Amino acid sequence: MIQYISSMPNTTYADTFPRSLVIMGSTGSIGTSALKVVEEQPEQFTVVGLAGARNISLLAEQAMRWRPAYLAVLTDDAAIELQKKLPADYTPTILVGGDGYAHMARLEEASTVLSAQVGAAGLRATFAAAEAGKVIALANKESLVLAGDLIRDVCQRTGAVILPVDSEHNAIFQALSGHDKAEVRRIILTASGGPFRGKKRDFLSTVTSKEALAHPNWSMGPKISIDSATLMNKGLEVIEAYHLYGVPLDTIEVVVHPQSIIHSLVEYNDGSQIAHMGPPDMRIAIGYCIGWPKIMKTGVTPLDLISCGDLTFEKPDILSFPCLELAREALRGGKGLCVVLNAANEIAVDLFLKGNIEFLQIPQLIEKAMEKHDMVTPASIDDIIALDSATRAHSLEWARTL
Repeated sequence: MIQYISSMPNTTYADTFPRSLVIMGSTGSIGTSALKVVEEQPEQFTVVGLAGARNISLLAEQAMRWRPAYLAVLTDDAAIELQKKLPADYTPTILVGGDGYAHMARLEEASTVLSAQVGAAGLRATFAAAEAGKVIALANKESLVLAGDLIRDVCQRTGAVILPVDSEHNAIFQALSGHDKAEVRRIILTASGGPFRGKKRDFLSTVTSKEALAHPNWSMGPKISIDSATLMNKGLEVIEAYHLYGVPLDTIEVVVHPQSIIHSLVEYNDGSQIAHMGPPDMRIAIGYCIGWPKIMKTGVTPLDLISCGDLTFEKPDILSFPCLELAREALRGGKGLCVVLNAANEIAVDLFLKGNIEFLQIPQLIEKAMEKHDMVTPASIDDIIALDSATRAHSLEWARTL
């Protein structure tokens, strides 16, 4: 029986527009796409807060367009730089660092928080929004990878709501809508296969970061693009599905679908499958979540079935791309292994992008970190953050021995 991670928004929330919105990670690919959706129907939204990290010029442009009362950045120096770029007649409150991000996620003025910061850095803000009982449009899959059980518990306690922005999980969410969850047989996540689909280890041993960043279908940031190339992105989504939908791991499957037209499927006990189809554009999932239960205009050109061509499906190659199975192993092992997996992956991806390790050394570093873990279960967000930090430090040391 599927037990979704949270309740759904109440009728007051569903009927209330314009909707007050905080965007965590506004300068990233999800954040900029979200603001494009808002631009399509500005009468439906009020932008209360925008949080960025290092792209201060873009954050300043966004701030001057939407004039939110709150902005957030990573460092004090970034706050000073941002303040200098704003006009004299606009004086928002500028929040700084992890505590500042958490404060923004809890803002009383905001009904909806889009959690779109990349990686483990998004956890504290997601958790703060859940503690405050917000409706959370969740694009930061790492929040559930690191703390899925804790977030489920806090949603039950505070009434916070999770609406999934990941295109795959948004597809599953919609395919489940209106159906008896007891009749679900399988959840099927689709994967594009990334830029190296069909390639074997001898080829992968020589690939460059430029080649790995060249995703054939999606426009994404560098970290997620590399995760797609290694299939770690799909591994993280398996963990995310486990926590979102409360289903056994063995009912979550992955198929490679190179065209990225079917975003994922749900299979029912009668043998039928319900799929969600559309062009590979994140504005669809973003609009669905921040506009729930309305279907918002997003500016996306609709799918043309005649011209989209053949739709094909393949098994994932876990020998050439072991990150997918490493994620399953972490989920099966529990006791903080998912935290270790994610932290080691973020370090490995960064090292690969900088040219310090090879593509095939990404899963090697992750596997070493998992082998070294002492299997002590983190009991709180602070424990998770401490384990994440320790794993990152150790992974940097271990990388020198690969």
